[in-house]
Amino acid sequence: MLNAFVSLPTAVQPLLAQAMQADPKANQIVSFGFPVIMLVVVWVLIIRPQQKKAKEQTELLKTLKANDKVVTTSGIIGVVTSVRDDSVTIRSGDAKLEVQKSTVAQILEKAA
Repeated sequence: MLNAFVSLPTAVQPLLAQAMQADPKANQIVSFGFPVIMLVVVWVLIIRPQQKKAKEQTELLKTLKANDKVVTTSGIIGVVTSVRDDSVTIRSGDAKLEVQKSTVAQILEKAA
């Protein structure tokens, strides 16, 4: 079965070469079309999901308020005591920590 996949490109290659020689425009379309298709694939698989995740993170940080139970990117779990422009104060156990807003990774429980 593996030999069938290996021999398939070699069987198609002469046909593709004939088509390219018969029509030079087809060669141009293939040579310009392939990079465009690759850019679209990169956009859909890599760039778009990152943009979506960044948008979700900014929305999460906008909705952050006191008494929310959160997890930071370093794994600290705590309850928000106050929110400032670019920092958040978290109570975790007996400790009171002030961290940057951007380090909040997830809200575990929303305040009532």
